[in-house]
Amino acid sequence: MVFWVFGYGSLWGAVYCVKGGEEKERLAMAYLEKRECEYDQKTTVDFFKEGETNDPTLSGVIVFTSTPDKESNKYYLGPAPLEDMARQIATAFGPCGNNRDYVFLLEKAMFDIGHEDDMVIELANEVRKVLGITGLGIPKESSSRLKGPSHKPKSPISPRKLLHLPGAIAMDT
Repeated sequence: MVFWVFGYGSLWGAVYCVKGGEEKERLAMAYLEKRECEYDQKTTVDFFKEGETNDPTLSGVIVFTSTPDKESNKYYLGPAPLEDMARQIATAFGPCGNNRDYVFLLEKAMFDIGHEDDMVIELANEVRKVLGITGLGIPKESSSRLKGPSHKPKSPISPRKLLHLPGAIAMDT
């Protein structure tokens, strides 16, 4: 069984459990290892619910982390000003796509589950500034003609209404 957690030390909304035998687990792990290839350490940790520090809810949760080793992790920036992070995110890419799209999709996903994160929003907005686009994802020179709502839904979507990934089970935390 394979678990993965989205976020930076915290989880909001769902944990995914891959079921269906060793082949499905192998495919899920191959995908994750490709997607997370810039992280140079793969470890397992215990997962605790907030306020419950004695007994882990899950053990053996796989976590991909970055170390400052520039040879194995060319994009490791370390602690840096927001502007530096945004410049790097605006131009960096990996085998599964560019980093700017990841940040914009993360921002939307957090909104969709009703857990907007100020740091993610601030970072996404700074990346947009670096790229010269508005919050709508359109170059600034074109944005003055736009009317209507942004890409965000008018109200947060309840996590219970989100569709789970094919072949995975979403568990409400």
